[in-house]
Amino acid sequence: MKNYINIKHIKNLNNDGLRGIAFYKQELTILQERLEEISSDNTAKEVQQQVEHFQNQFLIHGNYLDELKHDIHANDQAIEAELLVTGSMVNEDVVAQHNRIHERYLNEERIFNDLRHEFNRFAAEWM
Repeated sequence: MKNYINIKHIKNLNNDGLRGIAFYKQELTILQERLEEISSDNTAKEVQQQVEHFQNQFLIHGNYLDELKHDIHANDQAIEAELLVTGSMVNEDVVAQHNRIHERYLNEERIFNDLRHEFNRFAAEWM
């Protein structure tokens, strides 16, 4: 028989992840607006190359955040399905799925913050 684990911790982490994703999506909007301002004020080739780089990065991160959000919702649905069967516990497979998603979220958070710092250095130079 498989082991079962209480879901409160998992649900809290999923909710934290969803709030974090919403925050980073808003942050992307703000960064994109700043990037557009820099682009319109500076037509030098070196600036436009960096603008394109950041546009691509923002698009990639936006898509990845959407994918993470979808995966968190799918994990929540798997939890709900397990609860219908067990009442208050979820099996290890659902927990393993959650752990993989949460690790992806933490990794995205680190990468996003590095990108934001890189962009802020660029913006400080060209704004």
